Amino acid sequence: MKATGKTVKDILINLPEDRAEPFNKLHNVIVKNLPKGFEAAISYGGLGYVIPHTLYPAGYHCKPIEPLPFAGIASQKDSINFYHMGIYSDPLLLKWFVTEYPKHSKQKLDMGKTCVRFKKLDEIPFKLIGELMKKMSAKEWIEKYEATLKPKPRQVKAKSKK
Repeated sequence: MKATGKTVKDILINLPEDRAEPFNKLHNVIVKNLPKGFEAAISYGGLGYVIPHTLYPAGYHCKPIEPLPFAGIASQKDSINFYHMGIYSDPLLLKWFVTEYPKHSKQKLDMGKTCVRFKKLDEIPFKLIGELMKKMSAKEWIEKYEATLKPKPRQVKAKSKK
C-alpha cells in the first residue's frame, strides 16, 4: 500500500495503519542522521532525502526540475523499501552495508541495486540505516554523482580536413 501526498507530512500521515509506526521510525532515523546539505523532500512523487537546488542548482540529470536524489523510502505492496544511491555508486560502502546487515537483522538481505526491501517490519535494522546515512556527506555525494552517475557530455570529433 503506497502512501501518497504532496508534502513530506502528507506522506507520513497517509500511510496504511500497519505501516505507520515502522515507516515513521525509519524516516525519523534517516532525518536524525542526515549530514548537513541533505533534506527530506518530495522526490519523484515519494519521500526522498535529497540535495536541494539551493546547493545543487542543476538538479537530477534525468529530470532537472527534481532535486538531486540520494535516498528514499516507500511503502510498497509487500514491503517498506529503502533506497540509497550511495550503496549503488560506492562499492566499498556497499560491501560495508552487506557485511554489517546480518549483525543487525535476522532477515535475509533482500536487495536490488539501490533498494533494500523490508518485508518483516519488525526486522528493519534502524541503527544500521542510521549509521549508513552518516557515511557520505553531501559534498561526497555530489562528487560521486558527477564522477560516476551523471552522463558525460558527448564528445564531438572535429572533422578532419582532407
